[in-house]
Amino acid sequence: ALFKSLAWTLAKVTAFIVLMFAIGRRTIPWLLERTASVGSRELFTLAVLAIALGVAYMSSALFDVSFALGAFLAGVVLNESRLSHEAANDSLPMRDAFAVLFFVSVGMLFDPGILVERPVAVLATFLTVVLGNSACGFLITRLYGYSLQTQLTIATGLSQIGEFSFILAALGVSLGLISEDARNLVLAAALLSIIVNPLLFVLLDRWSARHEAEIRAATERRLDQGEDILPDRAAIPLSGHIILVGYGRVGSRVARSLHEHGVPLVLIDSDRDHCLDARKLGIPCIYGNAVSTEVMSDANLLSARALLVAISQALEAGPIVRQAREANPGLAILARAHSDEEVAYLHKAGADATIMGESEIARSMCDSVESLVRLAQRLEAANLPATDDPGPGTQAA
Repeated sequence: ALFKSLAWTLAKVTAFIVLMFAIGRRTIPWLLERTASVGSRELFTLAVLAIALGVAYMSSALFDVSFALGAFLAGVVLNESRLSHEAANDSLPMRDAFAVLFFVSVGMLFDPGILVERPVAVLATFLTVVLGNSACGFLITRLYGYSLQTQLTIATGLSQIGEFSFILAALGVSLGLISEDARNLVLAAALLSIIVNPLLFVLLDRWSARHEAEIRAATERRLDQGEDILPDRAAIPLSGHIILVGYGRVGSRVARSLHEHGVPLVLIDSDRDHCLDARKLGIPCIYGNAVSTEVMSDANLLSARALLVAISQALEAGPIVRQAREANPGLAILARAHSDEEVAYLHKAGADATIMGESEIARSMCDSVESLVRLAQRLEAANLPATDDPGPGTQAA
């Protein structure tokens, strides 16, 4: 009977997943696009909420799949739509409200008396979560050959309990599989792991700072093992070059444009894959954190012509700009910002100029007005009825 029940449950879950990915991936994005074409933001937000809750309810009512799993798959399918980012932005207030209600309800289930009554059991559960999750994450990343820094970062990030554990614990209590005391142990371990996790990241940052040279050397050896990868030391310009920090959506475009125009350039990025992509294009890349004086020294900061900071986090860009300005007062520094406050912060740190997306869009639109007006005039002249003596407008068209 047990095997039949498991097989039937597995069949229903499989049918639901196949249905979602076979039909839902086409139907749901189509519905969102049709709703968005109406032009009503309220209707679009209502459609997103109705689809998410409708799929979750259907999964529970028809396929006996948990409400949480149904909502998760609904989010996966919604992500297939070209309007997924807009849907995420519209549902952000609801998501925050539900997250608050979720954690408040979990906190109300917790019995603090268990910390006094069963401290050893609480400690054992906490160590199982922290050490067990961390060990699994470390071994998996090591098996796939990631760097030691990545292994430790993943292990630290997984050293706390996940929200699905609360759902599983509640389900276990409702089915009589575990006791109330066991659920309290899970909740206690969750709260302790959430408190300890930021402290573990502080320790990881300190360890990384002490072993930065070793980490960079190991990563450089891994980078140089790739095919068609230029060796950094031989490719880095000695003087008169531009240092670019960040190879994301903005930095990659800047790097490719400068490289295509033959501008001497060296890239600094802390992402191994970004460095690999840049080096395959012939752009010299130094793996590391641009805040490090050693990294900047490897990029020949003292003899550089300019520094371009293309990372999106202004709080990380500030120290980079400040240290670069102190090391090379004559360096031209251009940084990226997202708000007037970030612009003021980066200028105070030592940036000569900043680029803010909204300002550049507005400037570009203003610069394009005259061209659009001239284009409209030419099109209007081209549509004039023909005469025996064509006027200047027709000639211009």
